[in-house]
Amino acid sequence: MDKKLAVICGDAVEELKKIPDKSVQLITADPPYNLNKNYGNNRDKLEFEEYLDFSRKWLTEAKRVLTENGTIYTFMGMRYISYIYIILEQELGMTFNSWITWFYTQGSGKTRGFSPRHDDILMFTKHPKKFIFHLDNVRVPQKYYRSVNNMRGANPGNVWEFSHLHYCNKNRKKHPTQKPEGLFERMILASSNPGDTVLDPFVGSGTALRVCQQTNRNGIGIDINPEYVAMTTERLNEEFIGFDSIDERMKRVPNDLNDDAVREEYLNDHLVWFLSNHPDAEPEFWGAVQEKYGDVNSPKPLHK
Repeated sequence: MDKKLAVICGDAVEELKKIPDKSVQLITADPPYNLNKNYGNNRDKLEFEEYLDFSRKWLTEAKRVLTENGTIYTFMGMRYISYIYIILEQELGMTFNSWITWFYTQGSGKTRGFSPRHDDILMFTKHPKKFIFHLDNVRVPQKYYRSVNNMRGANPGNVWEFSHLHYCNKNRKKHPTQKPEGLFERMILASSNPGDTVLDPFVGSGTALRVCQQTNRNGIGIDINPEYVAMTTERLNEEFIGFDSIDERMKRVPNDLNDDAVREEYLNDHLVWFLSNHPDAEPEFWGAVQEKYGDVNSPKPLHK
């Protein structure tokens, strides 16, 4: 396991207190939603005010450990997200940046009311203007080649479509709320630099640390369940064959790449810009290239 990655077993609030002030550039948090989920040695079932008090405590510590240019992303269910927003903005004085919707096509079903098909992610920064954000690292391919377009790609927007990690997925762990690696890849690439420290105070199955490991970030993960700590450690020792999820737009081949020289240059760039962490997506991408442009002089695959 990478020595830059630390997995800590303990209560999130108490362990956060041990982390030095202003030592973490990015926090990606997926706290319990207080929906009575079974997390092995604990259940997230608190009284309403108890849950808000718990949220207030860990968020207060989170702000303290963030660098002045740091960012926090936190997942949250619909029942409590407005309260978490108020704590972050009104009580802690952090700056709202984005309300991200993670859209997925499959989820729990309802017969009285509409079935949920999204989770939300709040993005807040510690400073209103001086914060890390690398748009170029998370752009998505353009639909068309145009000389006036930025062919490095377009802003992915605040609606992110990634499939749930289905139980048949080879990367699926025995965790009730495992999130796709593609979600964390986007947050970590956008809001930190290589060598920065990323903190996940509710590390669960270890998704955030796995992404840190593969993107050259330092990572700290905390979980109260020793089984999840062991699960994360085991996951970090597994062979990497590509992240377990991808924004399908990353495999999109732009239309109108009709000039041979321009197309060859772009295809080389596409592999680096959009598929560097997704070697398993390259065959589908090249299939789309051949379907759209026929047998072209394809560059060598980025991964073998």
